[in-house]
Amino acid sequence: QVQLEESGGGLVQTGGSLRLSCEVSGLTLSSLSMGWFRQAPGKVREFVATIRWSVGSTTYADSVKGRFTISRDNAKNTVYLQTNNLNPADTAVYSCAAGRYSYARAPSAYDHWGQGTQVTVSS
Repeated sequence: QVQLEESGGGLVQTGGSLRLSCEVSGLTLSSLSMGWFRQAPGKVREFVATIRWSVGSTTYADSVKGRFTISRDNAKNTVYLQTNNLNPADTAVYSCAAGRYSYARAPSAYDHWGQGTQVTVSS
């Protein structure tokens, strides 16, 4: 059974940080990419970051570049999103996803999704 489980969300003040985790089971990740996406109420799903599992190379949305860092732990089958200098515009449900294509930004390129973890940034 394929399972992606996010954790680490919460409520922080503007300028704060959170470390989000996505633990993956039931998938061989060596040939896949992992992505982070976010969706705020009433808005479309937005690309955040991707990582190619085998080599650890990364791609970021312009809106988070320099503030967020995506990484992975091979032994734990876990991908992380370190979010720094958060602002209210970052408030959203953050979801992780797995797909076959390198550095894909479109949600349609990903095959498996977690249920998401809520990040709320107060002003």
